[in-house]
Amino acid sequence: MEIPGYGRIEFKAVLFDLNGTLGVEGRVPDDVKELLKKLSEKYTVVVLSADTFGTLEEEFRGLPVKIERVSSGFEKARIAEGYVPYAAVGNGNNDIPMLEKAELAFCIVGKEGASVDALLVSDIAVTDVRDAIEMLLNEKKLIATLRR
Repeated sequence: MEIPGYGRIEFKAVLFDLNGTLGVEGRVPDDVKELLKKLSEKYTVVVLSADTFGTLEEEFRGLPVKIERVSSGFEKARIAEGYVPYAAVGNGNNDIPMLEKAELAFCIVGKEGASVDALLVSDIAVTDVRDAIEMLLNEKKLIATLRR
């Protein structure tokens, strides 16, 4: 997509962190899962998580998303390289390497907060992952936010 005054951005995948981004304490709300289904019709959707709460497989069973278990932010970045070009959605320090290399990076400042450094390397900050997904589903919302 072409964003006036910002430039052209293209990506084929959207990579998400789980905890603090898609859900809280490893649980993803049903309406967010429905939005992920819609997003998967347009992009490859990938969830990267250390699975702190042990819910990764259970939460995404039956959904058209790929899941990747990781142990560090650097591992997230290494896996992300296989999806270039990509958009990334995260909130924590371990998301920074993934966010830095994304064509488009969202920081979610939600109930679990966000690291300042993750915020600083992101292109867009929102308070709810639903807003980020809806922006990815409707390019005009991205254009309205990023145009200069």
